[in-house]
Amino acid sequence: MRECIIAHYPDANIVSIPVADGGEGSVDCFLQAVGGTRETVIVKGPFMEDMDSYYGRIGDGEIVIVEMAACAGLPLVEHRMDPLNTTTYGVGQLIICAAERGAKKIIVGLGGSATNDGGCGAACAAGIRFYNAAGESFIPTGGTLKDIMRIDTSGRKGCGNLLGKAEIIAMCDIDNPMYGSTGAARIFGPQKGADSETVELLDNGVKHLAGVIERDFGMNLAEQPGTGAAGAMGAGMIAFFGAKLQMGIEVVLDTVHFDEELRDANMVLTGEGKIDTQSLRGKVVIGVARRAKAAGVPVVAVVGDIGDGIEAVYDEGVSCILSINRIAEDFSKARNHARNDMALTVDNFMRFCKQMRIF
Repeated sequence: MRECIIAHYPDANIVSIPVADGGEGSVDCFLQAVGGTRETVIVKGPFMEDMDSYYGRIGDGEIVIVEMAACAGLPLVEHRMDPLNTTTYGVGQLIICAAERGAKKIIVGLGGSATNDGGCGAACAAGIRFYNAAGESFIPTGGTLKDIMRIDTSGRKGCGNLLGKAEIIAMCDIDNPMYGSTGAARIFGPQKGADSETVELLDNGVKHLAGVIERDFGMNLAEQPGTGAAGAMGAGMIAFFGAKLQMGIEVVLDTVHFDEELRDANMVLTGEGKIDTQSLRGKVVIGVARRAKAAGVPVVAVVGDIGDGIEAVYDEGVSCILSINRIAEDFSKARNHARNDMALTVDNFMRFCKQMRIF
């Protein structure tokens, strides 16, 4: 975007801000924005295999950014998408590792997950134990949430001096509840490889988990906005880690002092993979647009795909939507020339701006 703008407006003052909303790229976003280091850690992947993962340390290391996609993300499963059997165990390991190394604030990005286990895998890594009807402990996955009969938190590491000393913030980019028509499984299960029958199993499993959490923890999380994030990981972060849920884009925009940057701006260009009705629930484009609207700055959304029923995004502050897809093809092919498509789209828009003498 910068290169194309400069080509047409050489004297333009451009502020490039890395932005993510809790999914892939959140760690790098924070590190680019405020500085820090990336720490490599060996943890369990989506199918409990050892893998190299990472988290980000900001400043003196007291603030840590954990990106669940770094060990439980969709790209890691490739052609093995199976939300019935994938786990967030590695996410719990990253959180524990950060706490062991002295983190006072741990920000966990919820997004881009291949899981639907309600954060139970992460809880197991933190010492919480789940028991079935036979009294056997196990690590629940999306397909076995229905088997949880009892939750034992006596071994939770946070009960000592570890997690108990750290403030945990869970960044989520949606406000979906745990289960139901707009819940974790029904909305996001299909993109994780779930067919209609599997979606039903996953949804029932999350519903069962919600009931157990309410009975054993006294927390009614089922309808709380954001608890359905990342396969109901939002609920697990609250119940098992004592986390606070915050909209990811808001956390990031505050961190990069976005409101200050808006003061002298003439226009904001932003984007996401696909703008659709889910975008309205609090993803990057809408988060940016709402703040820009309040500042009276127009917003152009440069996206990969444009869904149906998006008219409401204009009321949120988006002035124009441009798709970079020059031909209709699957993302697996489009990704190979997405950078060039982005450049051509922005170049086309800059030509329009010059012709109309917008600047």
